[in-house]
Parts: sequence; C-alpha cells; structure tokens
Amino acid sequence: MTPFRALLLAVLASGCATGLPMGARPTTTEGYEPFGRASASRQVPDATPEVDEGPVQVAPGSRETTVSNAVNLVGKKHVVLGGKRYGDDCTGLVRGVFAQVGVDLMSSAAAGDNGVTAIYRFATQHGRVYEGGRPVAGDLVFFRDTYDLNRDGRVNDGLTHVGLVEKIEEDGTVIVIHRVARGVVRYRMNLAFRDQAMTPEGRPVNDWLRAPLAGATPQLTAQLFAGYATVLPNESRVVGAAARTP
Repeated sequence: MTPFRALLLAVLASGCATGLPMGARPTTTEGYEPFGRASASRQVPDATPEVDEGPVQVAPGSRETTVSNAVNLVGKKHVVLGGKRYGDDCTGLVRGVFAQVGVDLMSSAAAGDNGVTAIYRFATQHGRVYEGGRPVAGDLVFFRDTYDLNRDGRVNDGLTHVGLVEKIEEDGTVIVIHRVARGVVRYRMNLAFRDQAMTPEGRPVNDWLRAPLAGATPQLTAQLFAGYATVLPNESRVVGAAARTP
C-alpha cells in the first residue's frame, strides 16, 4: 500500500458521510464511516413497515428539546449529552439527541443494517417516512450514496447519512443539522432546486454533500435526499417556529 493510499484510508475512517461547509465548493472531501457495515441489500428499505409498533411515548416538549439539543451541539467536534459521548458519525448525533427524550433509534436494527438504515427502519415502525410536503423541526432527514460505503466505485450504497431538521426558511430551504468529520454543522437543502447550489438570483439553497473523490461526481444535498421521517409527536410551538425565518 502506498503512503498516499494509507493516508486516504485514514481520512476516510474519520467520520460518517461526505460534506462541506454551507455554500462551499466541492474541492476537498471529508471521509465518513458509519459504525456498522453497509446494508446487506444496499437499497433504501421499503417505507412500509413489516411491523407497525406504534408511536413512541415521550413527554410533552420532547420535539423542542430534541431540536434545542442539536442546536447547542453545532460547532462541536464530539456529541456529548447527558454525560455520555456518542459515536463520532452522523448516527451519533441523532441517537444522542433522541436518547435525551427516551427514544432509542437503534432498537429496530436488523441483521446487515448499517446505522443509518437501522434508524430508517425504526422510523418506519414507529413513525412516518415521507418524501413530499413540508418537514417539521425535529424530523429526521435521510440521504443515500453520500460516499462509497462498500468501496466498489459505484453508486449503489443505499442509505449512508442522516441529520435532523432544524427549521424551514420561507423559500422552502430546509436547514439540516448533522455530524460530519469536522463536527456538528448546518447544511441547506431545497428540493425545488434539486440540481442547483444557488438560485438564478444567487441565493444559496443547496450545499455540497458528496465531494469529488476517486472520480465521483460532486452531489448536492437535494440530489442525494432519500426521505424525511416523523418520529416525535408534532407540537404547535415547534411547528410554528419552524415556519419562520430567523
């Protein structure tokens, strides 16, 4: 193995999916590794649950608490909540903030799941997975093929990244909090401008999520979007706040 190859593999082992700062050009990469292996089928699971286990039981205000905890982690390298440090990947962030309201996102994991797929499976069994419409602050957002998880050089890796909706701006741009290699950050995503980083007027609407590595085409957040998921009960105060521009 060449020294460059060894260095590249070390970088790839440092996080959970590929990402750049909000509005940055895709000129570098941040490696990610979920804590588990690729999903056996390497496909996004069916959003229709095999077993509907019913909604989660949480205290009032849990959605607001979840969003607040995620916001407080922005800019931090590690996810530490309730005296516990969670994994340094995208799943560590959402697992940590949901655990603070008594929800174990990994409890529906199946053999062969990677961490993101296991969380998606939980969402199908305890909530609602959807692709259209307007998300609510505190909903999960899933992405596919954000990096070459199985390292075969093909775009066939299924679900590889997850974040949390912080808010929705007036133009429909969703602000997502997620954990990347350098820590917890915010990215933009607007499905109405799927293939555009900016509008014709120059307003940023999508950030780069998959950077060019080993010849891969750079991809925007909206291009790799796989679905939203509502797990926590909706609460009017959070829903109302989500619709306002800061």
